[in-house]
Amino acid sequence: MNNGMDESKVVAQPVPEDDGELLARVQRGDERAMAVFFDRYSKIVYSVALRVLRDSASAEDVMQEIFMHIWRSPHSFVSSKGSLGGWLAVMARNRSIDMLRRRRPSEQVEELTLAGAWNLGDEAERSMLIQRARAVVKLLPTEQRKTLEMAFFDGLTHSEITEMTGDSVGTVKNRMRSALLTLRKGLQA
Repeated sequence: MNNGMDESKVVAQPVPEDDGELLARVQRGDERAMAVFFDRYSKIVYSVALRVLRDSASAEDVMQEIFMHIWRSPHSFVSSKGSLGGWLAVMARNRSIDMLRRRRPSEQVEELTLAGAWNLGDEAERSMLIQRARAVVKLLPTEQRKTLEMAFFDGLTHSEITEMTGDSVGTVKNRMRSALLTLRKGLQA
């Protein structure tokens, strides 16, 4: 990751508490800022990938891909669309699902549950949001919760969920829509 910067200048700068400033330093090619960024968010990315993939080596591969993507394209995060931690979690989920889809013909993916012990450290606001989401998901009717989990963690399409459950596509779509509306209302409360 050497980009020709004078390391004495990089080391002399204090570690920014604000994600925006940290990402701005990464965008300027600051290797120390990238190391802090990795330390701050690698646990989130790894835990989401591991939750979906259930394989530590594959989860590490996804984590490495994501942080290399950030280093090469640090402008890809748009702060107006959400939090940095949330964006990284979604990116980890999506890349993990892509990996599952690539190997799906040879491996059967088991049903995953939404509850999990994600350690978000000092990210109090994000921790509260996840706790609220879990509480709302637990209150969902079983069919809605299972449909949401199949779509989110297994990356299944409506048609694939229909095949697995025997329900009609319309029923699956209605369950997803109802679950997402309930989740949105619960998170906005």
